[in-house]
Amino acid sequence: MASSEIILKLSNVALRYDSGGGAEPLNVLKGVSLEVARGESLAIIGPSGSGKSTLLNIIGTLDRPTSGDITLAGEDLSKLNDVQLAAVRNRQIGFVFQAHHLLPQCTVLENVLVPTLASDDATLRMNAPKRAERLLKRVGLEARLTHRPGQLSGGERQRVAVVRALINQPQLLLADEPTGALDRVSSDQLAQLLLELNREENVTLIVVTHALDLAQKMGRVMELRDGVLKTQTA
Repeated sequence: MASSEIILKLSNVALRYDSGGGAEPLNVLKGVSLEVARGESLAIIGPSGSGKSTLLNIIGTLDRPTSGDITLAGEDLSKLNDVQLAAVRNRQIGFVFQAHHLLPQCTVLENVLVPTLASDDATLRMNAPKRAERLLKRVGLEARLTHRPGQLSGGERQRVAVVRALINQPQLLLADEPTGALDRVSSDQLAQLLLELNREENVTLIVVTHALDLAQKMGRVMELRDGVLKTQTA
């Protein structure tokens, strides 16, 4: 359940690409401001090319904005260097993409544990295998621990990716078109799973999606259009 505590705040975030040759710069994001409460579920929709994935990458510290401020759990991310941002990504942010990005040579359990290898938290690393097994059982994959990705269905691979994103107990879970490569049944199952884990793990969930049925399952829906983020209206 969402609390009143603001876990993520964006203030006038803009991203501009200089086109060169005297051409007008390309303004991808135009002063985006957003507050997200701890434990909230939020969907960001918008037409192709509207900058949804770019915005998610900025929130996830994969990209830096041209201007504006981003605060995560009270920490001003604009003041951090690349090494510090990498530590924030590993410790506080989990990512799920349309492509699962599982390592084909590793088992399901090994794939889930990969993010823990970079953690400097000895207790987290020690407890990670049990947490991984518990979460994999929670998503119905207890019989797949030693399987490799090529032996799994598309829906199963995405469930592994979700567990991997949660293994370091992040505060923020970012999902970029997580159901884009799945059939309708698997998409519905994954959407339900994301919402259940959002509540059970008390992790803030932000989903970028073209799928309106997925978006409408979230607690709040916002639309990014022409670089401007607004609350969706009926």
